[in-house]
Amino acid sequence: MDRSYDALIVGAGHAGAHTALALRQQGFDGSIALLGDEPELPYERPPLSKEFLSGEKPFDRLLIRPASFWVERNVQVLSGHRVVVVDPAAHTVRTAGGETFGYGRLVWACGGRPRPLNCPGAEAKGVHGLRTRADADEIQRAMTGVQHVVIVGGGYIGLEVAAALVAKGKSVSVLEARERVLARVAGEALSRFYEAEHRARGVVVKLGAMVDAIETCDGRATGVRLADGSVLPAEMVVVGIGIDPAVEPLIAAGAAGSNGVTVDAFSRSSLLDVLAVGDCALHPNSFADGAHVRLESVQNAVDMATTAARTIVGDPRPYHAVPWFWSNQFDLKLQTVGLSTDYDQTVVRGDMSTRSFSVVYLRRGRVIALDCVNAARDFVQGRALVANGAKIEPALLADASLPLKQAPATPV
Repeated sequence: MDRSYDALIVGAGHAGAHTALALRQQGFDGSIALLGDEPELPYERPPLSKEFLSGEKPFDRLLIRPASFWVERNVQVLSGHRVVVVDPAAHTVRTAGGETFGYGRLVWACGGRPRPLNCPGAEAKGVHGLRTRADADEIQRAMTGVQHVVIVGGGYIGLEVAAALVAKGKSVSVLEARERVLARVAGEALSRFYEAEHRARGVVVKLGAMVDAIETCDGRATGVRLADGSVLPAEMVVVGIGIDPAVEPLIAAGAAGSNGVTVDAFSRSSLLDVLAVGDCALHPNSFADGAHVRLESVQNAVDMATTAARTIVGDPRPYHAVPWFWSNQFDLKLQTVGLSTDYDQTVVRGDMSTRSFSVVYLRRGRVIALDCVNAARDFVQGRALVANGAKIEPALLADASLPLKQAPATPV
């Protein structure tokens, strides 16, 4: 065995880094190692499709903590190690390079990989995913000489990349297989607002668009052929159709899971002394009526990390955190609180034409989520409404002159 640690954290992104931080904050004095497959120190991923891709923020400002911090906290950051085998009986992991590491507790925080296209030409040069710094660097390098860009996927990543590239003068098209953008995460009102905003800036947004193939010449992408036979010219294709959770070694070792590794309310997997946190963890969430969900957000990564750390130090507390997300596109700051899944009513709060408004989502009369566009006050005050499942008359929610914290709740 090469080395052994009391707490071995596999994955050095937000979830992994914050697990190490939380362990030290909770008084854990055992040895800790962060095992990451990238060469960099732990860094923030969300800016990769926003400020980093646009050139507004250099990479050193993405670091979660400087190198000296990890040294001071006695956390070993071991970069460039990809774990391929977990042996729960021996309490060891093996890397692709053949090294073996032992653990007392294992925390799996590997996140996921960009889901690839499944069509001819998907492996061509000029076709990119975006998950790591290396991905973003490659897109930046490849932009020189590129004029036509096609983005496959109209979710957060796709729209953020579109906003960044059209601002650089590129001709950008967004292809969304569903009938509206952001269909998985937002209601129709917000979808139509963002479609209009992108089109107003020259982005071509095609809905119900199914990709048939990436057309190539000498192995390089030249266009995207749709199912209807039309072809969009493209020297660059960026694919943003979701991630596949990186949990294969755990599942192969016997961990329960489907679309992630299943954990309980204390971040424990079905394997002894193995926990999982962040994007790859399928966890019970009280804001999804207790259903098991995977949440891909900084909030979830940080709060699950705290849950796992408390479990390890012997102070277990069930995960219970109000979900929140954000997206920056152009001069629009979208802040979301709660999960709008299975909403049955929406209320638009404010005038959408002012580009400062909120959409409130209700289920059986209770506030379950808000999408706030350039409306930070609603985001901050709406959190309490979501946390409490408040019942408020829709007419009061629609009155933007009435602060949400002053809106009287309806007795249950």
